[in-house]
Amino acid sequence: MTGRERRKKILEIIKKSTVPISGTELAKLCGVSRQIVVQDIALLRAEEYNIYSTTRGYLCEEPKKYIRIFCVSHKDDKMAEELNSIVDFGGVVLDVFVKHDVYGDIKAELNINSRKKVSDFIKKLNSGNVLPLKNLTSDIHYHTVEAENEEILDLIENELRNKDILYEKEER
Repeated sequence: MTGRERRKKILEIIKKSTVPISGTELAKLCGVSRQIVVQDIALLRAEEYNIYSTTRGYLCEEPKKYIRIFCVSHKDDKMAEELNSIVDFGGVVLDVFVKHDVYGDIKAELNINSRKKVSDFIKKLNSGNVLPLKNLTSDIHYHTVEAENEEILDLIENELRNKDILYEKEER
């Protein structure tokens, strides 16, 4: 097992556990010394995993994510600009949905977190005889966006507002 594989295993073990796991126990499970585990934990922390030491062992807390729903409106030619504005600030576009008068909420998962994924999504839309969901509702649609903190979501909101993409005429 390589060091990378071992660190991945250690991370999986402590993430799944609801109680602290001792360095000695992790060392036994990985077939290495406790000192190697201590070094691996330091490397994982350097990768910004939230690993805590307690008197009984290690715990890993998943980083807290913040979510906001943005109501937006734009023509098809602004779609890449809209999505890139979100991912450029570190946001993840989890989905797109519309509120249809007859069918209710219609939602599609996106999970777009990079310019590459934006480009792939736009190419996919342009490659077939399909229309974006927003075209069902006069361009008004919603995105659920995830970010590491509220400040990032505020930056995204301001950017969408500055680009006249944020739709603010409707009660949300």
